[in-house]
Amino acid sequence: MNPTRPDSSADGKPKVLIIDDDRDFCALISDYLAAFGYTVSAAHTGPAGVDKALAERWEAIILDVMLPGCDGFEVLRRIRKSSTAPVLMLTARGDEADQIVGLELGADDYLPKGSSTRQLLARLHAITRRVAAAGGAGTGDGAPLREVVVADLRISAESRRAALGGQTLVLTPGEFDILLSLAKAKGRVKTRDHLLAEIREREYEVFDRAIDVQISALRRKLGDDPKNPRFIRTVRSAGYMLVDPDVP
Repeated sequence: MNPTRPDSSADGKPKVLIIDDDRDFCALISDYLAAFGYTVSAAHTGPAGVDKALAERWEAIILDVMLPGCDGFEVLRRIRKSSTAPVLMLTARGDEADQIVGLELGADDYLPKGSSTRQLLARLHAITRRVAAAGGAGTGDGAPLREVVVADLRISAESRRAALGGQTLVLTPGEFDILLSLAKAKGRVKTRDHLLAEIREREYEVFDRAIDVQISALRRKLGDDPKNPRFIRTVRSAGYMLVDPDVP
């Protein structure tokens, strides 16, 4: 008998948290996702959402931008201080400015609030599948990739953890996926299209700047100077490459 996962309910179903003040919407999404095997909980204010998000482990969090108490961006900022659960943000306007702000704060995807339940389910499946797929990443010869070591940077595909100089890096699922992708191709250029194809699976429209935003966040956490990076190098008109700072 398999033990219950920390982000699963007692009956083994994956747990999803919805943070939204529209109770009818929450009830609709809860009923819909329940039919696909999810256990859904809801919070209806920003502060209550933060408390609930940090009190338990979640397969994913669906987060509305417009919330009473504090908005979704502030909720995400507080959540990301100690949680790396995948976050799907719901934006009323769906404009690029909101999307970029959400990505910079650690959201894994975004969806306009008026989208269909089928679209929401597809996005939810995509972000949770990327997390699971990265944990089972391979070396290219059929063997599982367990850990990549680049100088004092260690990346564990199995535990989905990364550490620099022995200090654990707090990465969002999207940031970890990009770092792992670059690490697997160490010394080779990964184009934005390659990165998008790997972490977004081409199931929906995304904009290239999403990759740039996440690379920028990774550099900050790695202590990289974009003008003279130790790890993530920009290759003009091509993409990005992870390099070993100890190798000339």
